Amino acid sequence: MFLTGTFHEGTDGGGTTAGPTRRGVAGSAVLAGAALLLSGGAAPARARQRSRAAAGVALRLPGPTGPYRTGVTTLYLVDRSRPDPLTPSIPERELMVSVTYPARAVHGRSVAPQMSAVAAARFPETAPAVHPGLPTSGVDWAATMTHSYADAPALAGRRPVLLYSPGGGDPRTMGTGLAEELASHGYAVVTVDHPGDAGVVEFPGTTAHRPEPWRETVFRGDPRMDPPLFRTMIDARVADARFILDALEALAAGRNPDAAGRPLPEGLGLALDPRRVGAYGHSAGGTAAAEVMYEDRRVHAAVDMEGYLDHPAKGPGRVGELYPVARHGVGRPLLLLGTDGFPDRRRLERSWSAMLAHPGWRTDRRRLDRAAHGVFTDYAAFVPRLRSAGLLTTEDRVRLVGAVDPAVSVPWVRHHVRSFFARHLPAR
Repeated sequence: MFLTGTFHEGTDGGGTTAGPTRRGVAGSAVLAGAALLLSGGAAPARARQRSRAAAGVALRLPGPTGPYRTGVTTLYLVDRSRPDPLTPSIPERELMVSVTYPARAVHGRSVAPQMSAVAAARFPETAPAVHPGLPTSGVDWAATMTHSYADAPALAGRRPVLLYSPGGGDPRTMGTGLAEELASHGYAVVTVDHPGDAGVVEFPGTTAHRPEPWRETVFRGDPRMDPPLFRTMIDARVADARFILDALEALAAGRNPDAAGRPLPEGLGLALDPRRVGAYGHSAGGTAAAEVMYEDRRVHAAVDMEGYLDHPAKGPGRVGELYPVARHGVGRPLLLLGTDGFPDRRRLERSWSAMLAHPGWRTDRRRLDRAAHGVFTDYAAFVPRLRSAGLLTTEDRVRLVGAVDPAVSVPWVRHHVRSFFARHLPAR
């Protein structure tokens, strides 16, 4: 995710731990969170996890709390109107996305793994480069199962579409828990890998310009330390999001946008409402989510989870240029979520305060205490487990996700993101 910092303001503090619970079930968010963290997937998923235990620690995703079972599928999208911005020798921009959605039926369908086999195999090499302190061995990343069923038929009814952009260097799969939570409450959630940015992205095959069926990140260090590269990264993400919205409109109109022509889950196009679109993102993805809302009126609401709203400064003692969303404001709702463990408080505060200063007050913010930058991702649940297994230090745990218990942090993030979209893009 690369971007790290501290934020303090307008908070629920660590004391507001309200999170979503199952319909008709009362109780505190802490108890709900504990139940989520103890919940498992379907029996076949548990059996696969047990069978792989010898390969290393197997991690479990918190279960979703909504009334709907969820399906998941992948799309391979190709924008032939532009070369790849991070590797210009590739003459077209390839993207991989996952769509998680309420399922009509799951009988006979397999529970999907969180990561593909290739991504899981390469994860111990790529993830510690982004997040120092993560173990390079001792974890069976391929054993983590989602709670969604691969290519299950979609439940009838047009659903609001939520587009997710992950942090710099992170794969889309590290946003699986929140995507499943939103889908279980009636949303169609599209999570995006940005090739050349994400640690590793697997494709359905090779091309003449890409001899391997995957691409690794081109980043070597924090892109924010290289202002032109950071600009290219965010510009690429915004363009990716707008192209994906075009592809989803085609899908909703009955066409198959998958560049390989792979079959779609039954009813998927009819489950999307391209007139009701939101965006959310973490770190660089939060920057992109806010900016794409400014640039594309199809996006009606956005959540920025600890992403800067300005460019990095071009030299010592200088300030970075604000992104247009913060410079001019936007007349649509924006939620800023932060932590008290973000180490670059002053710089983040500058751009967020500029956003909040615009008249009309369509921007709000909240803070989670005893937390750090990675708490907005699946690392919130994974890192404490890795610490318990002795695979990383207490200091690394605090630096990555903070000291907050995942039974608090997971429901807190879910509650604020879901309630925000429920207000502005209700899943009717």
